[in-house]
Amino acid sequence: MREKPFAITLDVGSSLANHTGTWRTERPTYVHLMPPCNNACPAGENVQAWLYEAEEGNYEQAWRALTADNPFPAIMGRICYHPCQTACNRAELDEAVGINAVERFLGDEAIAQGWRFHQSETLSGKHVLVIGAGPSGLSAAYHLRRLGHEVTIRDLAPLAGGMMRFGIPSYRLPRGVLADEIRRIEDMGVTFELGQRVESLEEPLDAFDAVFLAVGAQLGKRAYVPAGEAAKIVDAVTMLHDMEGEEKPQLGRRVVVYGGGNTAIDAARTAKRLGAEEAIIVYRRTRDRMPAHDSEVREAEEEGILLKWLSTVQHADAGKLVIEKMELDESGFPQPTGETEELEADSLVLALGQETDLSLVEGLEGVEIEGGVVKVDERMMTGRAGLFAGGDMVPAERTVTVAVGHGKQAARCIDSWLRGEEFVHPERPALATYDRLTTWYYSDAPHKARPLIEPARRQGTFDEVVQGLDERSAMYEARRCMSCGNCFGCDNCFGVCPDNAVKKLGTGAYMYEFDYDFCKGCGLCVEECPSGSILMVPEEG
Repeated sequence: MREKPFAITLDVGSSLANHTGTWRTERPTYVHLMPPCNNACPAGENVQAWLYEAEEGNYEQAWRALTADNPFPAIMGRICYHPCQTACNRAELDEAVGINAVERFLGDEAIAQGWRFHQSETLSGKHVLVIGAGPSGLSAAYHLRRLGHEVTIRDLAPLAGGMMRFGIPSYRLPRGVLADEIRRIEDMGVTFELGQRVESLEEPLDAFDAVFLAVGAQLGKRAYVPAGEAAKIVDAVTMLHDMEGEEKPQLGRRVVVYGGGNTAIDAARTAKRLGAEEAIIVYRRTRDRMPAHDSEVREAEEEGILLKWLSTVQHADAGKLVIEKMELDESGFPQPTGETEELEADSLVLALGQETDLSLVEGLEGVEIEGGVVKVDERMMTGRAGLFAGGDMVPAERTVTVAVGHGKQAARCIDSWLRGEEFVHPERPALATYDRLTTWYYSDAPHKARPLIEPARRQGTFDEVVQGLDERSAMYEARRCMSCGNCFGCDNCFGVCPDNAVKKLGTGAYMYEFDYDFCKGCGLCVEECPSGSILMVPEEG
């Protein structure tokens, strides 16, 4: 704790009455820092702001604060891998705030209550075409419509959703939830032209004021596996896509999935639900190097999915596979050993990654392709004026949340370009780190885990596995937020100041201010601020 400066006695009748003098070297100031959850969110959500509303029971206000950045809280509350929670400062105290669970609660509440989006009352007269009805395209359309532009979405598929519909199984994302959140965007006046292939970009670039390309990675990576004529080999992307059709994939009683990502996990769990007695994932590295998320792997193991590490498929034939054992070299790269074994399998599902179909932009003047993705500038614009791209088409991590964030960013850049302006990213404040917090004010409060249906019930049904929180648990979880780096009106500074130098202003972004005529610069307010939203700064002058 800082040493308090000596007291000064002033003649109250003098002109210096109540002033601190010139000896103060530092003064406290209120700051707004970047919460780590906000900083880590690929969709750019103001997580702390909507958690604040949720903990007060203001659910619609919380939902509207959330959807100002991300129109899919019910979807994201189910499929996002919540990097916000990985970054959460609370994890250093006990456990991270269950941000994703609260997001889902708000999304489900909005569906139940029938809340709808507001849109701009002022129309720009501009018309934007979005190609691709996946998360990035839908997000861009939503934000462009809010900004006052007319928007049309075109997609080859008969239903909107992209990989959210055709790549994520319904036991993770129920189709009714997906439909409800897409319908809100359509209700804003966005036009959907589904089942339509865009053959060329020349006509759209002439007919529309701007075009946003959001074609997802919907092609399974080609991989050569030596195989006999009777071997049944399918790629995981096609298999999961076909789950949306009337005829489900016929995989047999023993299914082997080759790969180690989330798609491999989804394929194996889906095979079990289709009736496979045995589903085995073959992966050439070890568990710690598997890109699939821990929660997905854990749920798969609970459902009886077997995982075979340090193995690769050497040959496929009718009813069997030849598996070669691998070993890791000094750099951690798998190397063949020459040791093989046979594995019974009616079908082999390849889940070795996904690629984007770039045929639409190949050879288009001004558009550069490098490493299987389209090059864009800081405005997300390609080399062709008015043609923007995002999501899986550009260099970035391929997740739904990243794609949603790209859609929002592209909409802002397109809006600025249409108005003849340059979009300027807001300056990011300093990060609110754990060491800034006074954590003894926060009692130990472990997070509320979301319930799961029993493993025995999962294997024969596509019912949703992970359940949501009830209202009481969701509010409890929201209240675990420590408001890192931002004042939440706790009155600590007001109560501990020995000099009555803190004035209460009421509600809003700034709830207090310092009267520096009284402040002695002791720093007690800084030391007792739970959220770390007061800093000592050098005295001016």
